[in-house]
Amino acid sequence: MMAIRAESLVKTYYVGENVIRALDHISVEIGAGEYAAITGPSGSGKSTLMHVVGCLDVPDEGTLRLGGDDVSRLPEDDLAVIRNQRIGFVFQSFGLLPRMNAVENVELPLLYAGHADAKERAMQALETVGLAHRAEHEPSQLSGGQQQRVAIARAVVTDPAIILADEPTGNLDSHAGDEIMNLFERLNEQGRTVIIVTHEPDIARRCRRNIHLRDGKLHPL
Repeated sequence: MMAIRAESLVKTYYVGENVIRALDHISVEIGAGEYAAITGPSGSGKSTLMHVVGCLDVPDEGTLRLGGDDVSRLPEDDLAVIRNQRIGFVFQSFGLLPRMNAVENVELPLLYAGHADAKERAMQALETVGLAHRAEHEPSQLSGGQQQRVAIARAVVTDPAIILADEPTGNLDSHAGDEIMNLFERLNEQGRTVIIVTHEPDIARRCRRNIHLRDGKLHPL
C-alpha cells in the first residue's frame, strides 16, 4: 500500500503565445488504499495531475511523494522503474498492441522488467479479470469491454500499489462500463490505491472520494 502526497504542484504549458497553467499550486494527499475520482470539466487539469502522479511527467514546481519518497526530480530511468513496479495504468483507448494477443499484451511490463515467469503471471492476471479463455485472441477479436479488461490485467500484472485510470469507461457502453467499475472496486478491496480520472458523474459517484479540479486548481464540489 502506498500513500500519495502532492505539495504545491505547478505545471505550465506554452502554446504559441498562450501560457496555460494546467496545475496551479495543487496540494492533495491520497491515502494508501483509497478509491478516489479526479473530476472536473475539460481543460481543468485532470489528466495533467494523473500524468504527474503517475510519473509520466514531472512538475515545474512543487513536490510529489509516493510512499514517503520524493519522486519530483528523479531522472527518467528511475521514473521508468517506478512506473513499471509501483503503478498500473489504464487508458480510455485501451493501448493494446494490435498484432499481439491478449496474453502477449499483458506480458509486456514483465518482459521489460526481465521476469522469467512472465507468461504464467500474465495468465493469472487474465484469470483475475475473467478472460483467461480469450488469452490467444488479438484485440480486434475482442469487444471494447474485453479489451479494457485485458488492459486492466496488464496494469495489475506487476502487482502495483497504485492503479491510475484515465476515463477508463469513456469508450464503453453502460453495461461494459459497469463491469469495469466492478473490477476496479474489487482491486481496491484487495488493498490497492485506485484513482480514476472522469468527467462522468455516475462514475465519480461510485468512488469513495472526489477530488474536483477547475482551471488547474482544487475546487470544492
